[in-house]
This record gives sequence, C-alpha cells and structure tokens, in this order.
Amino acid sequence: MRATLLALVLGALLILASADGNAAAETAAVKKEVAPPKISNIIPSAGNAELYSGIGDVSATGDCAGDAKAACKDVIAGEGRLANCLTKRIRAQRQGNVVGRKVVDKCVEALAAFKIDRSKKINKDVPLAKACKDDVDKLCKEANDDKAPGSVISCLMDKKPKLTAGCNAELFRTQQEVAEDYRFDYKLYTACKDDVSNLCKDVEQGEELECLAQKRIHVSWECQNQMFRNEKETSDDIRLSTRLFKKCLTDQQKFCKDVEPGHMRVQECLEDNIEEADFSAECKTELEDMIAKRVADFRLDTALREACESDLKDTCGTTLKEMDEDDNLKKSALNCLQSLREELKSDKCKAEIHRRMARAARDIRFDEVLASACTDDRNRFCSEVQPGSARVIRCLQDNRNSLDQKCAAALFDHEVKMAEDIDFKFPMKRACAWEISSFCKNVPHGHARIVRCLEDQIDNTDMSKECKDEVMKDMNRMAQDYRLNWRLNHACEAEIQKLCPNACSNTPGVTCGGLVLQCLQDKQDNITNSACQDEVFYYELMEVTDFRNDVILAEACRNDVESYCKDVEPGEGRVHQCLRYNKEKLSEQCRNEEMKLAALEYRDIRLRPKLNKLCSEEKAVYCKDVKPGKARVIKCLMENMAQPNFGEECKEELQKREDMMKSDYRYDIGVFTNCETDVDTYCKEAKTKLRGNATVLKCLVENFKSLAEQCQTEMSRAVRLALWDYKPGAALTTACDADVEAQCPRGSRSRSGAVFTIGAVGRCLSKTLVEGKRLDSKCRALVLVAAPKDARVYFDHPESTSALIQKIAQVQQAAGFESVLVDTDSSTVTVTGWVALACIISLIIVFIGGAVMLYKRLVGAEKPHTLHIKSGDA
Repeated sequence: MRATLLALVLGALLILASADGNAAAETAAVKKEVAPPKISNIIPSAGNAELYSGIGDVSATGDCAGDAKAACKDVIAGEGRLANCLTKRIRAQRQGNVVGRKVVDKCVEALAAFKIDRSKKINKDVPLAKACKDDVDKLCKEANDDKAPGSVISCLMDKKPKLTAGCNAELFRTQQEVAEDYRFDYKLYTACKDDVSNLCKDVEQGEELECLAQKRIHVSWECQNQMFRNEKETSDDIRLSTRLFKKCLTDQQKFCKDVEPGHMRVQECLEDNIEEADFSAECKTELEDMIAKRVADFRLDTALREACESDLKDTCGTTLKEMDEDDNLKKSALNCLQSLREELKSDKCKAEIHRRMARAARDIRFDEVLASACTDDRNRFCSEVQPGSARVIRCLQDNRNSLDQKCAAALFDHEVKMAEDIDFKFPMKRACAWEISSFCKNVPHGHARIVRCLEDQIDNTDMSKECKDEVMKDMNRMAQDYRLNWRLNHACEAEIQKLCPNACSNTPGVTCGGLVLQCLQDKQDNITNSACQDEVFYYELMEVTDFRNDVILAEACRNDVESYCKDVEPGEGRVHQCLRYNKEKLSEQCRNEEMKLAALEYRDIRLRPKLNKLCSEEKAVYCKDVKPGKARVIKCLMENMAQPNFGEECKEELQKREDMMKSDYRYDIGVFTNCETDVDTYCKEAKTKLRGNATVLKCLVENFKSLAEQCQTEMSRAVRLALWDYKPGAALTTACDADVEAQCPRGSRSRSGAVFTIGAVGRCLSKTLVEGKRLDSKCRALVLVAAPKDARVYFDHPESTSALIQKIAQVQQAAGFESVLVDTDSSTVTVTGWVALACIISLIIVFIGGAVMLYKRLVGAEKPHTLHIKSGDA
C-alpha cells in the first residue's frame, strides 16, 4: 500500500517536472522569436533597413532546410550566402546539370520572398551595400530608400560606367537575378505586377517582361517606363538578356567564345558574324530585333553613349541628356557624328559610328531616317522583301524612279553617306569577299580605297561575275551624281565651288545628274588641285569603259543603243565602238554626245586603250619623259612618226586618229580650245552641220585673216598636219586633190595606188607655190594657212616690193648718184653698164637664196623627219 502511494507521488512529480520543462522551453522559444530584429545601416544616407530573418538571408530552418542540408551544407547562413548557394543550384537544375535532389518549390518561393524583400533597400543586401558604400557616398548620396524604395540601386545603375569594379560585380549579380525574375526589381515589380496579372498571367516564370513587350500598347505608362529603364540597364551584357542569351548560346560559343561579356562586346561580336553561313536563324532574328530597338531609341544604345559622350559635347555641342529630351536634336547630333567622324577624338567613338553606319547599310530598320521616310514606298514596292542583307534597300534602289520625293531624297542621302567605305556597301562587300581578300588584302578600309581597288581590278579575269556586276553597278550609280563618288567629291570640293558653283542645286536630296562631272571635264585645264585632276581623269576612264557611266550620254543615246547596240555587252568601250560604227544613223543628240566623248578621249592616250597598247614601245622609246594629258604623248608620238624604226601598227592607229582630227575640229584639242570664240563668231552655222565633213575647219580657213592670233597658230598647225599626212578625198584637203594629181609625181607614193609617204605632198605643194605655179584658189589658201607666219607674209603682201623701191631711191639720193637707178613715179629701177651687170648677178643670188630659204620654211626641210604638232591627246 505504502509502495503504491509512493509510486503515484513520484509519477505526479515527474509529470509536473515535464510540464515545467516544456513551459520553460516554450518561453525560451517565444523569447527567441520576439528578439529585436537586426538593423543594417551600412550606407547611412540610404536609410536604416531591417534584415530578412535577422541575418539578411533566407532561413536555414524553414522551407529551405532540406535543400540547405543537401546542397549547401558547408554554407553558413547570413548576408545572402545561403541564398546565393541555392540560386546557383536552381540555375544548374534548369540547365539540366543537377544529379539527385532538386530544390523544392516551397524553397524556391521562400527564396523569391527573400529577394523581393531585399530589393526594396540597398542596406538589406549586405554584400551590395558593403561593395558600393563609397560609390553611393560619391555618386548617389541624395538617394534614400526610406523615401523611395529601390532608389539607391536605381541611381547606381545610372552611374554604372563610373562605379568601382567591386560595386559593379555585386550590381551585376542583382541584375542577373532580375533577368530571371522581374519581381526582384522592386520598382519594376511594383509598376508592372498588375499588368502581368491582367495581360500575362498564364506565361511561365521569367517570360513576363517578354509578354508585356509584345503587348506594350496595352501596358500602363508607369510599367512601360520601368520596362524601358530595365532594358536600358541590361542592354550592354548578353547574360542579362535571357531570351537573346538562350537563342544565341551556340553562336556565341562558335564565334565569340573568347570574348568577355559586358560593354556590348558579345553582341557586337555576334553582329560582326551575323552574315556567316552557319550563323543560326533564331539568333540572327533575335539579334536584329534587339538592334532595331536600340536604333529606335538612342537611350538603349549604351555602347555608343559611353564611347561618344565627350565627342558629342566637344564636336557636336550637345549632351546625352539633351538628346534624350529632344528627338530632333538627337537626329542632328547623330548626323554630326557621322559627318565629322574623321574629326572625332575618341577611337572608340569612331569605331561605334562606323559600326552604326555599316549596320544601317545592311538593314533599313537600322537607318531610322530612311526607314521613316520610306514606310509607304516600302509597303508599296517591297512588302514581300524580308529585311536584312540590304534586301529592302536594294529593292528601293531598283524602284528609284517611282519613289515618293521624300523617300527618294532620304535614299540619296543614305547613298551619299555610304559612299565612303566598302563596309557601307553591303552587297558589293559580300559579292566581292574573295576579291577583297585576294586583290586588296593590303589596302586599308575607308576613303573608298577598297572600292577603288576593286574598280582597278574589274578587267581581271579572276574576278567573279557576281563581284564584277556589283562593281559595275556601283560605278554606274556614282556616275549619276558626283557626291556618290566619295573620292572625287572630296578631292574636288574646292574646285567645284570655284569652277562649277551653279552646276547643281543645293536643295537636299536633289541629284545633279552628270552636270557637275561634265563641268569638271569641260574645265579640267583650269583645275589646279592634282588630286582632283586625278579623280576627274579616273572618271573619264569610267566613261570610255562603260557608256552608262556618262549619264548625259546614256540618256541621249538610250534609243540608239536599243536600236543598234542592244546585243552589245557594256564594258571595255564596246558600246561606244558600236555607236561610232553607226554614227551616220544616230540621232543628232546622241551623235553629238558620242563625238564629244570621242574628242575628250583624244586629250589623253590612256583614254584610248587600243592606241595606248599598240604604241607602248614607241612611248617607251620616244616619249618616256612626257607627262600624259593635254595631248602631250600623242604630240610626241606624231612628231616621231617618220622615224625609220617607228612601228607600223602604232603609225596606222595614229593616222586613224589624225583622220578624225582632220574631219572634225572638236577632235583637235588645240583648235577646239583656242578657236572657240572664233567658231561662234564666224562659223556658227557650220557648227550645226558637223558630220565628219570638216565644215568648221574649212570655215576657219576661209576666215583665217580675221581669226585671233592663237587660233591662227593652231589652224596653221592643223592644216600643215593635214597636208603633211595627205590622203586623197580627205574632207579638209579635198580642194587640193586635183593639184596633187597634176603637180605631185607618182614617186611621192610609197607604192602604186598607196597613200602618199609622210610629208611628200606638203613639200610638193609648197614647192609649187614658191615656184609660182598655178594652184586652185582654195588649195592655195590651204597651203598659205599651213605656211609659217613669216613665210606667209611674202605671199600675202606684194606691196612690199614698192616699199623696197622707195628705200633704194632714198639711198640713191643720199649717195648723190646722178644716173637714174630708181624711178619712184613708176616704181621701176633703171640701171646701165657695170651697175646693171652687178645688179643682175645680185638679184639672181638673192632670188635663188630667198627661194631656197622660203621653200625650207614652208616644208620644214631643216628637219625632214620631224613633224611639229600641238593638238589633243588620243
């Protein structure tokens, strides 16, 4: 009984003890839970912040306890360490790189709750606050998270280029988290959570912002502003663009594996390789969409903003803030950077501007001005054309004549800007990739140097048809307006202002056609800048090679080419040759333009490829020190044409050239240049009847005594040439055909029925004139025109005999001769005796000597094998 009672007492005591223990434990637990929270004040100016779970980390004993033990057992919770470990585990399992236990959904949500809370105030994020304390003190001291949650982090984002490396690293960590879940950006989440709930509630986590972007028109303004801010902050690093990162991961590893992310480096590397054959379509589409966004809103172009901030201020007189607030100012400033890119101080800015222009040449969406101006025309003509690879721009170019004026002007301005570099001529660069690497591998880009290199190689048999077609198309286009020819435009800028100030309208977008180019050709002798002279000559080479490069001629001869030369392939002067073969059938306008070009060719032997080739040896022997241009080489060759070793092929080609000179004054540069005023004064009607019949030259011969001295000199030389290299039936010398037949022996011919040897007819007719034999009046006029000036006076002024008699009479009177030697009244001389005999002998000597000297002067006998000519080049 006593034992039972004792057991009951002991049991009761044990129960009471147990109850007291549990109560004490519960009391201790309560005390632990209600312990005062830990406050973070690392950055005082940001405001105090209560740390999540009191340690600034996800709880290790709550919903994440199991995952913490499984994946992060060596991690001590606090200051976000456990959260970082679990975040890495979740990323790895999303990529399929986790074996074994995966983080449970409850832990994922607990982790999200922690990050959402942490995003409100920078002091809640202990690692970020510690890393950025000095940066906040220096750059964001006015920001306060108590007054505006999330404002300090937002300020740091705006100042990223100025932050220390440690702060940037921690800031990037927060950006990565936001890229995975928009809720971790407090401002973005607060502004957009209702829009997500209303518009995108069914999308997967992490795709909310993409969904909102697709439905942007329905998104609230506050959310749109925060979305834009987020795009701006994340645009410079591919790792922060989840969609781009996913779609371009393979391409990044293939083309840019050694490129460090950040500062747009990876995106720009991908862009540089976007046209590679094995570049994925999905990455290309996503990349181009991203670029289009940046082009549409300059605030997103972080690379350009960072690189060009100082140049914008120093060179273009504006700031990024002013550009962001004024769209017109933005456009003018960007145009300033492009126009003055050679003057920019920063190489990085130059590189970014170059990239922007190359990008605009590839896709119309990347040229904001062109895309805006041509929206309607693009829909009208190019609606089926996919953007990219310059396809839409080429489509608009093909429909140029049908475009709206606004679009046509914008397209022309685009082409002018893109004329400077092969990198801006996308179709040509792509078609000529092999040629550039083979023919132009040591030629630097810029200043149209690669373009010129390709033009120089256009006759190279190794050049592909695709490349040749693109180069010829580009040459045809640049011939339509001098501003499209970058090299000529820049070399001749001052000369155009001086010589051709009114040749072209200054109205933006209005093309000049070939007017300025034609003006420069007409006045090329007045050009003083050697670089401009070279570029004008190069353009002339383009003209004689391809008729389409002379837009005025091409337009004048459009119907004639279609009628007579439609099966002739343009290039190598073939169409010009065809038109000249059919010159009697051509329209007046076409014939005049073609003959004008032919006359131009005679100025420089390099413009006559065939003649240049056939006379290459003669040039090397007789004219090696003669500078081409202004007829100098041809003049030299023709002066040496009678040399015994002069090649027959060269001589024959030169004589063809002479035949042209003798039939049309425009081919004789000396006459054409120095007789222009006299032609308009005396031969205006003859000028309208040019058909290769020497009408103007004959007219100038008829009016020779009235011509200006310079014109007389050139005509004398031209007619002397025609008689020197006489051919029966030639238009200019046909008046002498009968006299030559009668007066000049057959021995003057090299063989029966052949042309006269060089100089034979000239000497023959001169001798006939000196001997006083009868010549046809028109032929006599030709021989007199051909005579040197002093010899011509002998025949033109018979009154000189009277003057001589008067002089003799004066001498007689002064000497006191009584015998009448001179009768001044009858203009006769009377002599007798020995005086008469002496006079007779003296007169015979003088007459013979004078005749010999006059004959020599007329025929150039002192130098029997030399022909002196001043004329146009071939």
